[in-house]
Amino acid sequence: MSKINVKKLHTFLGHNDSIYTLQSLDDHRFISAGGDGMVVLWDLKSPDEGEVIVRIEGSVYALTYDEKEGFLYVGENNEGIHKIDLNAKNEVGSIQLGDFQLFDLKLINDQLWVGLSNGEVVVLSKDMVEEDRIKYANDRVRNFDTSENRVAIACSDNVTRIVDDQTKEVQHELIGHKNSVFAAKYHPSGKYVISGGRDAQLKVWDSQADYLMRESIAAHLYTINDLTFRADGRYFVTASMDKAIKLWDAHNFQLLKVLDKHRHAGHGNSVNKLLWMNYRDLLVTCSDDRSISVWEIKFEE
Repeated sequence: MSKINVKKLHTFLGHNDSIYTLQSLDDHRFISAGGDGMVVLWDLKSPDEGEVIVRIEGSVYALTYDEKEGFLYVGENNEGIHKIDLNAKNEVGSIQLGDFQLFDLKLINDQLWVGLSNGEVVVLSKDMVEEDRIKYANDRVRNFDTSENRVAIACSDNVTRIVDDQTKEVQHELIGHKNSVFAAKYHPSGKYVISGGRDAQLKVWDSQADYLMRESIAAHLYTINDLTFRADGRYFVTASMDKAIKLWDAHNFQLLKVLDKHRHAGHGNSVNKLLWMNYRDLLVTCSDDRSISVWEIKFEE
């Protein structure tokens, strides 16, 4: 096995509350947001102070970016969606979706999919017009991920649903977690889905065999909040309420490295979101400790 060297390059400070979400803009810039309502732009090429783009009154769990048109969509809990022109740094549209928490936003086929705390998915046009509203679960819709024409929807009723992105119909229900599923992500090849959540387990589902569960891994001590793959699909990382970030082999699902406060001056509280950026292959993490960490991970063959 190759040797893995991990180094924390930067710590970004400035948020006044827990940081819940991250969104990449390009290979080196990303946005953060959280409990303080500040939407902040950071640049890995200039790791100085971040730039506050807008301030939202409530907390923000979800962001998504339209690369083609340069608009950022911000989900404010209990208030709806704000559409932000990143160049002008101002709001150009909004919509109220009801008094619900918003856990995820994703642009799919030029439509904005919104996951709500009542188990509904609302589908909006880019002009912020509601086009569809489907109730998939009796509890929170936590996360979306896509591969080809499929959408994996992680829900707090312990189930991940695989949905056709055109018809919106459920094709498979992935049942195996004992508690809320917080994240379900496709491998870059689309060959499998990994899910994780409040039971601290990782489940691997084979998308080429009717989503049969292939692996069940006791991965963390507490809730798995997020997971993401490196672009080449060789590795993935998980983030947990147990304050740890774990690096895994994406082929045999073996644990390779633990990034925590004791070993690598990691986060002091729950790690909430992950970005594996293309710029220098850097990993970005955010936490309830109000900080963003930037990690260099080098694999020596």
